[in-house]
Amino acid sequence: MATDDHGFATEQVHGGFVPDTAHGARVPAVHMSSGFLFDDFDQARDRFAGTDDGYTYTRLGNPTNADVERRIALLERGLEAILVSSGQAAATVAFLGLLQAGDHVVSARSIYEGTRGLLVQNLGRLGIEVDFVADARDLDAWAAAVRPNTKAFFAETIPNPKNDVLDITGVAEAAHRAGVPLVVDNTLATPYLVRPIEFGADIVIHSASKFLSGHGSGLGGVVVDGGSFDWSATPGRWTHLTTPERALGGRSYVEAYGARAWVVYARDVVSSRIGPTPSPFNAFLLRQGIETLSLRVERHSANALAVAAFLDQQPEVTSVDHAGLASSPFHDLAERYLPRGAGSVFAFTLAGGEPAARAFIDAVQLFSRMTHLGDVRSLILHPATTTHAGRTPEERAAQGIGDGLIRLSIGIEDVADLVRDLERGFAAVRGDADREARLDPAAELTSLGHTVPGQHVIAEEI
Repeated sequence: MATDDHGFATEQVHGGFVPDTAHGARVPAVHMSSGFLFDDFDQARDRFAGTDDGYTYTRLGNPTNADVERRIALLERGLEAILVSSGQAAATVAFLGLLQAGDHVVSARSIYEGTRGLLVQNLGRLGIEVDFVADARDLDAWAAAVRPNTKAFFAETIPNPKNDVLDITGVAEAAHRAGVPLVVDNTLATPYLVRPIEFGADIVIHSASKFLSGHGSGLGGVVVDGGSFDWSATPGRWTHLTTPERALGGRSYVEAYGARAWVVYARDVVSSRIGPTPSPFNAFLLRQGIETLSLRVERHSANALAVAAFLDQQPEVTSVDHAGLASSPFHDLAERYLPRGAGSVFAFTLAGGEPAARAFIDAVQLFSRMTHLGDVRSLILHPATTTHAGRTPEERAAQGIGDGLIRLSIGIEDVADLVRDLERGFAAVRGDADREARLDPAAELTSLGHTVPGQHVIAEEI
């Protein structure tokens, strides 16, 4: 399907679909098969030789998974996508497709703790080093961190949990001046809010378990190659792509596959060997989620901005980290890159520290206390004692992860109900059990100048 004559919502429903000519099924089948039959001796030989594009073994490829890969590549405006079993698997495949012992990565400091651990501990054990840029807006700091052995820049479009939006174009230009690709985690933004490849990013990864799925029912990850980075510009830097291979008839990956060189290597040499293969059933669940992505993310983002504005008015709150607020130091970047909304994952800080956070989190009833993001349900977590518990107090303070900081992932519920639930938290902090009964959430939101999605439904229910 052409990429220049359809809107996003149409593409998320129809993009990449290959009709089932054998049975006429509109929804692709779930191919729960470990392997695939060969018609004869010659077909088996040709598939292993790569001259027949059929399937051999699900670890190497599966038609259900391929359907999702085509759709995500289209939505991200990428050349090709690789579906894997989780977001961490996606990061691992992306990095190992670029890096080897002795290489160096420059990363934003504000990133998911799991990815930080992957860079520091797992890749560190393999002889790969990383430097973190404290202020991702400081493009000179990115350039200053570059070494002769630097092979990649890494950042997140909307970092977790601070909602400190990335200057994608600025960092991509800094990476390209250094002769390396920019790898971007677009999990919290999704291609509906921003397509990093259109702003200069070279490789995009996702934890597809989050917003792409939306329902919290299965894990998945995806790697998308933009197809624009020139791996042949400095052949000595990317020897695994530019050195002739016997398996390719004496050609290199660049010679054999051109713009697809990196993604083919990442799929055939990295992903297929490590084996982070998603279940075709999980791929099917992911596909079902993608079909409503724009509808959900639009509601997520609207709800989150309304909740952030409400929190910003509460005396117990010392700060709200949401780039959609005019007071945010990242508001200008949100306006530039995220005109449809700054996402729904953000944090706020209570003046009372950990005791206040404990009282608040234990008091809510509608918010789910769990470690997950991008669910249709609203989620709440205390990073200092969970996701960032392994960091020292000094390290957490440097990242703005205080003892009173609470992370929210705002769902698609009626926003007035979410505010009412948050009021339970504030009532617990204040010791004011009667405050909830005195609050009209819809009226308070309206007074802040925000439309309440589904407010007419709430009025009918109350």
